Amino acid sequence: MPIVRVQMWSGRTKAQKAELARVITDAMVNIAQTTPEATFVIFEDISKENWSQAGVLASEAEEPSKSKGKNK
Repeated sequence: MPIVRVQMWSGRTKAQKAELARVITDAMVNIAQTTPEATFVIFEDISKENWSQAGVLASEAEEPSKSKGKNK
């Protein structure tokens, strides 16, 4: 019984999650030789204030498009 956990920032639509669940399940069936019925995909939406990279909260990180031209 494979369980695939997908952790990502909040904001994906129900349709996006449904498509992800379908393609992840298909990949598990084709590659891991399991069945769709035995495959579980769990989505965990994480707010940017609860996610950090390089010591900076994602909610406080500068968007790449906003930093363009700053060092010119």
